[in-house]
Amino acid sequence: MNLLIKIWIAFVLDLIFGDPEKITHPVQIIGKMITFLEKKLYVKKGSFIGGAVLGILVVASTFLVMYGFVKLTKIVKVLQIFEIYLMYTVFSVKSLAREGKRVYKILKLGNLKVAREKLSYLVSRDTEKMDKVMIIRSTMETISENMVDGVIAPMFYMFVGGLPFAMAYKAINTLDSMVGYKNEKYAKFGTFSAKLDDVVNFIPARISGIFITAASYILRYNYKNAWKIFKRDRKNHASPNSGHSESAVAGALGVQFGGKVSYFGKEVEKPIIGDKKKEFRLEDIKKNILLMYVTSFVAIFCFSIIYLIVNGMFNSVFNSIVYFILYFFVNMLL
Repeated sequence: MNLLIKIWIAFVLDLIFGDPEKITHPVQIIGKMITFLEKKLYVKKGSFIGGAVLGILVVASTFLVMYGFVKLTKIVKVLQIFEIYLMYTVFSVKSLAREGKRVYKILKLGNLKVAREKLSYLVSRDTEKMDKVMIIRSTMETISENMVDGVIAPMFYMFVGGLPFAMAYKAINTLDSMVGYKNEKYAKFGTFSAKLDDVVNFIPARISGIFITAASYILRYNYKNAWKIFKRDRKNHASPNSGHSESAVAGALGVQFGGKVSYFGKEVEKPIIGDKKKEFRLEDIKKNILLMYVTSFVAIFCFSIIYLIVNGMFNSVFNSIVYFILYFFVNMLL
């Protein structure tokens, strides 16, 4: 089966089902491997070398296992079904939307306490004292940021190198989320994983602004402002990559991200992204989710066209579409 077809099937499966909740997720297995190796490699305050060895072992083993499995699917064709399943688990479109909608529905009922609790599963910031506006802002910021590592980046690497590249990316992403902190414990040990995550997200983060702007145009959001704020504010973030998608979303929806936020009891002033054209409204969460969905379609469509051109399949696909249209009209006339 063609890689392009597999990717589309996996993408549609994610849109329908989201992350499998009753089946062990591949990322959970990667997480257990990281925990096991960390216990073996972390010494005293943790060293950069130990963290680098951890990162290399996790990413290399993930890539090699997936590479070997894909080779096996060419011999045992039925295993391609499981390959598609693994590809489907790499996407997080439906899951991001699901979590955002949960917060939205609870806020609509006016239950701030439960909304804070649900939000705490999505973000690392302190949620206990957040008011309604802060909850909305935080929900939108995390959806916007995760449009890169949950949607665009996995898709990008899947088109570049199939399942091995996509799953290796998820391994890097998981490493960063588990050890890539700047606190005392992981200051040295997590540096390699954090930097590696920055590197692999470099291209996906930057093209996210283009995709989000295009999606804004389709939805009749403020696409001109999305592009303007993307160009102006994409570097207004502690992370070299997170500001790109956030700035485009902020511009499209006319909201302002950043400002005061608390992490582990310590208040931090985050750089401002976007212009405050209006106050945050509850419906902005739904608009953000819809923007994410359309952005994912724009991304997979663009990647598919590039894939077809690079692989010399564009003309044959285009001709097939033309022949189908002609056949359809001829049959209508006869």
